[in-house]
Amino acid sequence: MPLAFEAIDGFWIALSIFFLAIAGGLTYFLVRLGGTVGRLSSLLDGLERELLPVINESGGTLQRVNMQLDKADVVTDSAVDIADNVDTAARAVSLAITRPVQKVSGLAEGVAHGFASLRVRKSPRQAYESGREAAQRREQEIADELRRGEPGAGR
Repeated sequence: MPLAFEAIDGFWIALSIFFLAIAGGLTYFLVRLGGTVGRLSSLLDGLERELLPVINESGGTLQRVNMQLDKADVVTDSAVDIADNVDTAARAVSLAITRPVQKVSGLAEGVAHGFASLRVRKSPRQAYESGREAAQRREQEIADELRRGEPGAGR
């Protein structure tokens, strides 16, 4: 009996060849994927070996930097304290010098103005009052100048 070949048999043969091709392609893909995963795993192992010492060293470096920053903080605090002390000393010296200079300048202005008034008005009492007022005005001018920080601005 001769073998009968029907259309359905051709369909089954074609379907079998198709599935064999799909299986071969999937096998090739999975083998390649396995190789890629193996290389990726090797890369990650190498990174772990190389990166962990770097990370540990970075941690030590950061600790040393923090210690140096703490030292710099102490130095800047000391510098600020020194600047405050110098400012306090300068203010004390300024106050110690300012008041006598104010008084001497006021006295000189008062005497000059008093003598000028005495020559013009010929009255010692008016000359005294005029000199006293001029001295007070001069002392106030100096005080105002010092407050504004502009030497010589009042004259």
